[in-house]
Amino acid sequence: MRLTLKAFAVAALAALGATGASAQSSEHPVVVELFTSQGCSSCPPADKLLKELSARDDVIALALHVDYWDYIGWKDVFADPRFSARQKAYAVAGGRRSVYTPQMIIDGSDHVVGTHPMDVADLIGAHAERARPVQLNLSRNSNGDLRIEAHATTAARTDFVVQLVRYLPEKTVEITRGENTGKRLTYSNIVDEWEQLAEWDGHTPLTLSVPAPGNHPAVVLIQRKGPGPIEAAAILR
Repeated sequence: MRLTLKAFAVAALAALGATGASAQSSEHPVVVELFTSQGCSSCPPADKLLKELSARDDVIALALHVDYWDYIGWKDVFADPRFSARQKAYAVAGGRRSVYTPQMIIDGSDHVVGTHPMDVADLIGAHAERARPVQLNLSRNSNGDLRIEAHATTAARTDFVVQLVRYLPEKTVEITRGENTGKRLTYSNIVDEWEQLAEWDGHTPLTLSVPAPGNHPAVVLIQRKGPGPIEAAAILR
């Protein structure tokens, strides 16, 4: 029997809910980066899957809109060349010669087509169970600034980058040109800020205080240079 993509997505998410939600996974959420574009006709199902993932406590779902589809006839209003560069850097680090949309990067290390929900669910489940060599705590000071505290095990002492990500929870866009002409599409967890806060070698505990004005959610990622695996992540919604 053939199942529709929607049915696959429902089955995948149901399976993940049954096997992937644990005390460890909620304390150590898995980061899913979706590289997408409003000009990509294959992307709307992946955008919808990301919306489903964004409702999970054990997943930090981030939509990074790339700009290399803009020449087709529709300029993605959320696109940022920095996100295209980040996707290409992942490809180089992984020994891949090309990039594509929709692509999901799981915890900075595994990649999967964003319209393959069962594969996405399997990878999220695997990463939810892996040991985390970095412990991260994220809170707000009395003045509203973010307080970031982290420490690493001896084995994890390496070169990390500490990054602050902000995103718009949801926005609907009318597409009037390009491959998605005539569609009214809703996007979730649209990244609109990505800032490297510091480099850290893991040898001494990390403590940072940074301003984060506004009411958009704030995500902190501690990632091995490369870009490599994301070893810790936390979110304040």
